[in-house]
Amino acid sequence: MIKKTLLAASILCSASNFALADNMVIGAPMPSFADKWLSYLFEGISEFDVNHADVDIKLTDANEDPSKMLNDVDNFIDAEVSALLVVPTDVAIVKPIAKKANRAGIPLVIVNRLPNESTMKNVDAYVGSESIQAGIIQAQSIVGMLDGKPGNVAILMGVLGHEAQINRTEGNKQVFSQHPNIKIIAEQEGRWDRAKALQITEDWLQAHPEINVIVANNDEMAIGALLAAKKAGLTDADLIISGVDATPDALEYLGAGLDSTVFQSAKGQGYGGAEIAYQLGKGEKVEKMNWIDFELVKEDQKAEYLSKY
Repeated sequence: MIKKTLLAASILCSASNFALADNMVIGAPMPSFADKWLSYLFEGISEFDVNHADVDIKLTDANEDPSKMLNDVDNFIDAEVSALLVVPTDVAIVKPIAKKANRAGIPLVIVNRLPNESTMKNVDAYVGSESIQAGIIQAQSIVGMLDGKPGNVAILMGVLGHEAQINRTEGNKQVFSQHPNIKIIAEQEGRWDRAKALQITEDWLQAHPEINVIVANNDEMAIGALLAAKKAGLTDADLIISGVDATPDALEYLGAGLDSTVFQSAKGQGYGGAEIAYQLGKGEKVEKMNWIDFELVKEDQKAEYLSKY
């Protein structure tokens, strides 16, 4: 079974060279082992694997390369795995993966990145969190913190076209549009990246000194924004910053530059995805859409949420 330390060399497998054991084998092509948030999702997969002696879950790293992921899928299909458990590099790649899985008669579970409705018809199950819910919860927390005061908002967005980027941003805008005291001044793609967000925020603070709220599609970008704010000499009172995911790094900044974050259970998605793939591999019926709720996290809940990791 997968070792508990997911990034240990022992789990960096190539789908083309593993030997099938007597146990059920689930092939799990993943987009990147370097992604911090996804590492917690992998821990959830590992935990399920460790708790079930009759299954082996094989993870591969696509290094964010869609062609590498398609190759990993082909190798798993050639190896006749019992199910495929996939966090796609992007939602567009789900369509060809589904075609391959359907042709081979192998159940397909997609986790975290929701494809469109048409593609979902060819996917057996989805496990994830409703991204628009995160954007709504996040924006509502901003509304509460502003308490009627003017809010000049800048939005740091993830990779354009990602389901999470589209729907988290839409959730923000749905809420902000209902409050005449709040205006969106700027929005830009930060690609989920801390360093990129830091650079963008530095530019914003020069070009738009009236910005007093920065909303980020994820925590890494929120951390980049708060580091830029500190570098510019701004205090916590000058700028409201909110993220999504409630990663351990972000929780450490909560109350120290980060005003709120929204917990997305990476571990819960990983464990839930593995469980659904396992059930499908055994021929059992499952729900098509399996949702893991988002939760607002405030400063006084820091210890509670850190204990989840």
